[in-house]
Amino acid sequence: MLFHSSLRKELARSFGASLVVLVTIVMTMTLIRTLSQASRGAVNPKEVMMVMGYTVLGYLPPILTLSLFIAIVGTLTRMYRDSEMVIWFAAGRGLSAFLKPLLRFAWPVLLVIALLALVVWPWSNQQTQDMKDRYGRRGDLERVAPGQFQESASGNRVFFLDKDTPDNKSGRNIFISTSEKGRETVTSARSGSIVARGEDQFLQLNNGQRLESSLTAPGLKISEFQEFGSRVGRSELAPADAVPAKALSTWALVTDPSQPNRGELAWRLGLALAALNFVVIAVAVSSVNPRAGRSGNLVFALFAFVVYYNLLNLGQNWIAGGRASFIGFMLGLHGGALLLGLFWLAKQHNGWSLRLRRRRRLPPATGRA
Repeated sequence: MLFHSSLRKELARSFGASLVVLVTIVMTMTLIRTLSQASRGAVNPKEVMMVMGYTVLGYLPPILTLSLFIAIVGTLTRMYRDSEMVIWFAAGRGLSAFLKPLLRFAWPVLLVIALLALVVWPWSNQQTQDMKDRYGRRGDLERVAPGQFQESASGNRVFFLDKDTPDNKSGRNIFISTSEKGRETVTSARSGSIVARGEDQFLQLNNGQRLESSLTAPGLKISEFQEFGSRVGRSELAPADAVPAKALSTWALVTDPSQPNRGELAWRLGLALAALNFVVIAVAVSSVNPRAGRSGNLVFALFAFVVYYNLLNLGQNWIAGGRASFIGFMLGLHGGALLLGLFWLAKQHNGWSLRLRRRRRLPPATGRA
């Protein structure tokens, strides 16, 4: 049908424009946040772009859903404003007849959203977590940065280096604080360098002093040295911590139905179900008076989107905390949203009015006796 074809073309243009704008905004915000994490030492500065890419990839399901929602609302609102809806209604078709062409256009997007939420989201989180863990477990020498206090991988040693050479093998004004086996040691030196002996690496300090104190007994031992060597190297990888629920595969969440896993599963399934519900809601909220502005509908649509996704996040926390059941939340939120959208659509389709009619009271009759 020619009308359906033109409708899908306009939806595609609006969807593409909305997607480009939203992805640009999210990439900018993610880049700022990732650079902040890199400055704090949580992310490898060389892997900033990779971390940002994985993060944006995980955010694609809500981005695609919002782009589809804006495209449908914007297109139908324009049709009301340009009186194209009058032609549609004059042909004997109601507002609910838009569901078929809209779902025909939206089903590939809905399928992509489901795949991203169920498969790509945990994979991107796992990749990001692996990069952060790998960078957090790097060797002590790799942590040293000029002008910054850096903590070792084990947490019992703090380094400070004033200046270093271009080859990163030596530096000046070195400070090392160590706490282990009930003793605290503070070592300072004018210069230092890394010396390789076989497969081991040694930090050789020159012209400095060493202060040793015990945590259980009073007293302070001070010694000066011309040369002092300490064996350093890469930290051994500690046993991996428990994998967070967002980094587990969907099948792992199903086979291990703990409360945090059920909350994460409700979130992933909710992304796919919410995208489908928003198609119905978009048709219902797009009805507008041609003489009024179109901004009101878009603002209301964005407000509905924000409320829906906040409820989705809130439900995830409730399920993870045991305050709500998985089935009850899924039926209550997504089933309720679908029924509300269908009822609203039926109201617009049939022209139902919710106004209550009031009986008009006649004034008392007056006359001469």
